[in-house]
Amino acid sequence: MLTKKQIETFRKKLLKEKHEITERLKSNDQFGMVDGAIHEARTELSSYDNHPADEGTELFERSKDFALNELEENRVKNIDKALEAIDKGTYGLCEHCGKSISIERLDALPETTYCKEHSPEQQISRDRPVEEEVLSPPYERFVYDDEEGENTSFDAEDAWQEVGSFGSSDSPQDFFDPSGDYNDATMEHDEKVGYVEDYENFIGTDIYGKNITIYPNRQHEKYEEALDEAGYMTTFGDLHPFELDPYVDND
Repeated sequence: MLTKKQIETFRKKLLKEKHEITERLKSNDQFGMVDGAIHEARTELSSYDNHPADEGTELFERSKDFALNELEENRVKNIDKALEAIDKGTYGLCEHCGKSISIERLDALPETTYCKEHSPEQQISRDRPVEEEVLSPPYERFVYDDEEGENTSFDAEDAWQEVGSFGSSDSPQDFFDPSGDYNDATMEHDEKVGYVEDYENFIGTDIYGKNITIYPNRQHEKYEEALDEAGYMTTFGDLHPFELDPYVDND
């Protein structure tokens, strides 16, 4: 059992904490909950000209404000309940089993009226937002997608990339290393589609695979520029000396 001196000490501690929480909620307008709508809290008239990412940030911050406000209000309720227990002479006794609550627990959590074994919140909540029940992974699987690995057919990811190539809310400024071109702001914009090697864009052969012909175009220029910048003859590295000599021989 707690002594009268200990109970009085806890009463003062509870009253002090309640006063601090109340003043804190008053100073921050209950984490902005006084303003009903998110636009009122952020002094915005409309979301019309806001970037979707900015709106997402504001929604996250608003949700966090709700949670913090609820946490503080619940703590005030628990403090009032503990003060009521002091007035009734039951403070320091678990309201479930009637046994004494350890002094160490009361020091750490003076507003509690339960012992450690019978605390109402024994489990960490695993509840997830109800919206997740209708959400699919980033790329929903098609019935013909390979279950074990990659599939070369046109799948859901390819469909999203195709749609994204026509534009999205992302712009070069949204990337850590912006490219400066809106066409490069889509996911895996540089992925090879319809070919494997870059040179397939500008070479051709006859029906027998002979008489290789180069068709000059922008892809050919970029290919040559990349090789010259790297100082290589091929994309997979420099040629062996006996292979390189015929190409660099002055004659």
